[in-house]
Amino acid sequence: MEICGQAFTPSILARIGEAVACVPGLSRSALSRLVCEWLDWRDARGRPKAMSARLALGRLEQQGLIELPAAQGAVPAPGPLAAPAEEPAALSLSLAELGPVELVLIGEGERDLSRLWRGLLERHHPLGAGPLCGAQLRYLIRSPRYGWLGGLAFSAPALRLGARDRFIGWSEETRRAHLEQVVANTRFLILSQVQVPHLASHVLGRCLRRLPRDWQGRYGLTPVLVETFVDASRHTGTCYRAANWRYVGDTQGRGRNDPGRCAAAGAKAVYLYPLCRDWRARLGGEAPQPSSPDWAETELGAAELGDRRLSERLLTLARDCYARPQAQLPQACGSRAKTKAAYRFFDHERVCMDTLLAPHYQATAARAAEQPVVLAVQDSSSLNYTAHPATEGLGPLNTTRDASLGLWLHDTLAFTPAGLPLGLLDVQLWARDAETHGQRATRHARAIEDKESAKWLTSYAAASALAQRCPQTLVVSVGDREADVYELFVAAAAPPKGAHLLVRAERTRRMTREHGSLWDFMATQPLAATQALAVPRRHHRPARTATLELRFAAVALKAPKRKRELPDLDLWAVWAREVNAPPGVEPLEWMLLTDVPVDTPEQAAERLAWYAARWQIEVYHRTLKSGCRIEERQLGTAKRLEAALAIDLVVAWRIFHLTKLGRETPELPCTVFFEDDEWKALWLRVNPTPELPENPPSLRQATRMLASLGGFLGRKCDGEPGTQTLWLGLQRLDDLTHMYRVLTAATGPPGVRRRYGA
Repeated sequence: MEICGQAFTPSILARIGEAVACVPGLSRSALSRLVCEWLDWRDARGRPKAMSARLALGRLEQQGLIELPAAQGAVPAPGPLAAPAEEPAALSLSLAELGPVELVLIGEGERDLSRLWRGLLERHHPLGAGPLCGAQLRYLIRSPRYGWLGGLAFSAPALRLGARDRFIGWSEETRRAHLEQVVANTRFLILSQVQVPHLASHVLGRCLRRLPRDWQGRYGLTPVLVETFVDASRHTGTCYRAANWRYVGDTQGRGRNDPGRCAAAGAKAVYLYPLCRDWRARLGGEAPQPSSPDWAETELGAAELGDRRLSERLLTLARDCYARPQAQLPQACGSRAKTKAAYRFFDHERVCMDTLLAPHYQATAARAAEQPVVLAVQDSSSLNYTAHPATEGLGPLNTTRDASLGLWLHDTLAFTPAGLPLGLLDVQLWARDAETHGQRATRHARAIEDKESAKWLTSYAAASALAQRCPQTLVVSVGDREADVYELFVAAAAPPKGAHLLVRAERTRRMTREHGSLWDFMATQPLAATQALAVPRRHHRPARTATLELRFAAVALKAPKRKRELPDLDLWAVWAREVNAPPGVEPLEWMLLTDVPVDTPEQAAERLAWYAARWQIEVYHRTLKSGCRIEERQLGTAKRLEAALAIDLVVAWRIFHLTKLGRETPELPCTVFFEDDEWKALWLRVNPTPELPENPPSLRQATRMLASLGGFLGRKCDGEPGTQTLWLGLQRLDDLTHMYRVLTAATGPPGVRRRYGA
């Protein structure tokens, strides 16, 4: 008989019975140690696995195969646990404002820390402090500035777990052989009074990086996979998704102790986190057949809406809007019932822009963590709804005489230096108050927090939060001349260090008395280099290549005269001026200020290239307005517009992402972006043959085929397709994919029909 991975033969059972009968006063703990000696049952460090032996003896007694010595009395229950002195009061701040966070490993014999951990979990965790099963590690989460924030625990994994075992590709034999290489995250607590966005995923990421080392140090075995369970009735698993855990399915609701299969525990979502790249090979598993990821689930699926029906409606709306990006809502939804459901969704009290975009922000951060440099470009754009004046909640856009109505959008989009959009980091949307409109004359008397200029600081805070989460990535917040706000540079210079800054300067910037103005000082600097810059087509002006002269220097800026209480700043300046501009074209001139060191001409050219990537956000805004036609939405209220805009923002990013991805990584297989049915339907429509290729086409091939549905001709002079032809192609692809699925559901795909001669 095998129990807990050990074979209990009749001779071992007889030896256990003899020890119980012949050794007076033998305790169950002592008997467990004897069994470990007889079976040579030890952990990776050579220590007896007494707890596992104790569990096996209990099961043998339940089956009537042995009789154990009488229990020597239960350990008295501990008294009430007092709250720790360093447990914080209510906190509501950003991760950057919280400062560093410490993970305190509770060592063997550290009773004070163990008691503190147990007290926190008993008072604040719905499952209490335990008991925990088998081998275990416990951590306390502490802020040096604010005290104890919560705790974590890792222990033995579930013996059998269908969703996990299928995902790994385990047979019964391989599961038995490799189960000890899996660890379960059985407790995770952030105190409810600690309201710090992204703290949970930040703590998870840090803890998982040190877990293999800590587990190896205590048990002599390095784990390769971590599992956890999320009660969907209470939580949506947002922090686990944000920390790149993988949802693999649900439990059957039976728990560890359910021999009657009553499923009384309730089903829970199963998440896994691999601790190394070759985790499946180390676990002896077999990889499942790959499936195309659902982009809507990845970007929006973890929105905390509190109701599964709302979450499903969000994903349906996102897919419908992506399939028909230029369509009005009734046309995109496709039916009267779905349109009415969309309006109910937009009116729901839990539906707001920040909630809908939160999972997309996390997905953006995950993509950014894979890049050495990320440019967090921020910019403002007006959304004009003057054609729909009955819409509630709009405000004036420009001057009082202009009388235009709408909303203001300020967003931050993450790019690679090559211009590939990684996703949104922050979105701010507001309507100006008509009663307070026109306060420009009093702007100097108001604090930065009371002005629209605070949008630049809010965006910078989001970029700094990304920098804190991705310490290996250089995050640079990029803005145009409107972002030349002195308080923004002061915030970037204050500890703890977050994102860096790169801003185009206004001409009003002044330096120390001996240096004069910034422009006068930079004019005295020697020519460092000349740089060719591709200037895209804009309005009626054709694209051209500009030749720029570069000068750079370290500069000391003085605070503005009206803000003498602010400190002086030490920065670097890069001055780029175009020479030999075409007749009738205003020469380019950029004075860039940055806190990223600039010591060589190569670094100056790199900073210039970073700023040149800023124009990509203008392309994104054009995609949003022309492609998704957000200014043509007729939804009746600003609240509905805000919720619809959250979806449109992600849809526009995905279209823009496809456009750039097809140019930057053309040789990737198209399955990184297209579902199987999509590329197959596209291939059969564009190619005059009923046969599918053995391998999916490249991303560039699929993108050009998609653009051809929107009118792209692919001539040598046409270059690569743009967003407009892709918008049009996507609308046709949705119909083609639907038809392909209908036909293949009855007859099978073309390759299958040929194989069987149907």
